[in-house]
Amino acid sequence: MAQKTKPINEMKLAFPALSVNEGFARTAISSFIGLLDPKMDELIDIKTAVSEAVTNCIVHAYRDFAGNIELSAKAYPDRTVYIKIKDRGCGIEDIGQAMEPLYTSHPEEERTGLGFSVMESFCDDVKVSSKPGSGTTVTLRKKLKTKL
Repeated sequence: MAQKTKPINEMKLAFPALSVNEGFARTAISSFIGLLDPKMDELIDIKTAVSEAVTNCIVHAYRDFAGNIELSAKAYPDRTVYIKIKDRGCGIEDIGQAMEPLYTSHPEEERTGLGFSVMESFCDDVKVSSKPGSGTTVTLRKKLKTKL
């Protein structure tokens, strides 16, 4: 999933896994992607996918302690953008199951279980790596169209 060419731009942020920072993550990625002059629907897609990934960290990764979320992004000359959302929380036992539509690890709460499905519908590729007790990294890839 990684590019072989050098990125034309990149960024990295870290912030506490607090619900108020979901909007911060959307704004930060929007500012970064905005430099590439994307189409409006592409920008909305990316913001929504990042929002879902960050929300998953806030809701699921840090159940018993406060932790940080790392958000990084790289843009390449072919207009492909890679975005990573990383936590060092509880991790995911079964990634395949977690990525199934409507699955939630906390059915007692009002959760739809659609986070990964939303990310997959708005990005060209979604990769999830996780180790129980060590955290999760979600990598999103989106190739922006060339503006006419």
